[in-house]
Amino acid sequence: MLRRNIRMRREYLYRKSLEGKERLLYEKKRKIREALQEGKPIPTELRNEEAALRREIDLEDENTAVPRTHIDDEYAHTAEKDPKILLTTSRDPSAPLQQFVKELSYVFPNAQRMNRGGQVISEIIESCRAHDYTDVVLVHEHRGVPDGLIVCHLPYGPTAYFGLLNVVTRHEIKDKKAIGTMPEAYPHLIFDNFSTKLGERTANILKYLFPVPKPDTKRIVTFSNQSDYVSFRHHIYEKHGGPKSIELKEIGPRFELRLYQIKLGTVDQAEAQIEWVIRPYMNTSKKRKFLGD
Repeated sequence: MLRRNIRMRREYLYRKSLEGKERLLYEKKRKIREALQEGKPIPTELRNEEAALRREIDLEDENTAVPRTHIDDEYAHTAEKDPKILLTTSRDPSAPLQQFVKELSYVFPNAQRMNRGGQVISEIIESCRAHDYTDVVLVHEHRGVPDGLIVCHLPYGPTAYFGLLNVVTRHEIKDKKAIGTMPEAYPHLIFDNFSTKLGERTANILKYLFPVPKPDTKRIVTFSNQSDYVSFRHHIYEKHGGPKSIELKEIGPRFELRLYQIKLGTVDQAEAQIEWVIRPYMNTSKKRKFLGD
């Protein structure tokens, strides 16, 4: 298993190293294609390679015209099987954190909760790879209040680090009849205002934690971005008076997520390349939004 993981990692890094060359070749072919379409002369720096590049352009189709990236590889097999998620906490979790993780295990279908004990992160990741888990979700706290969420996709990454704010669990709501029971059907997903490239990346990381739902399921999970704070809401709907009368009922939990880092690797790899990280000066640029409009 160890040698297999090393081989797979080496193959992945090799494919990732080819991206720069493929991107450069794609730009050259794009310039030649544009020159031919607009009837302009071929750029001087490409005249020696023109014949070879035109042969490659003639052989391309819609699948090979745009170069693949490591991002395509990360989620290439998600359509083949449902996600399998391991949920765990920081060491020595408080009762509120354990309650929150228990509720998250109902939010994410096919999620399994594990007591952290004395295990280190590298052992957890290695064990999850061996048992075909697709994601690991780690929840952290500060003085009994959940304040951090790490989503690590396996086997190669990426790993997204979120801050957790304004957590309200089902356990804290006293009126149990109002919130009802937690359904286990696969939910429909709503992603609102993830319009930038980083927003689409974040939406993908969150989207692939959930399997494909059936069309008639009445459970809805919403991720709504407002000023780079992602609000999580969990509803079910009922049609009491026909198709035009729909009643939404929030069943909890609810919280806000604040993305602060994405790494191109798993959570146990300290040397992994950082794809995006929020910097201190970014907090002062109030009008600039990274995830959406």
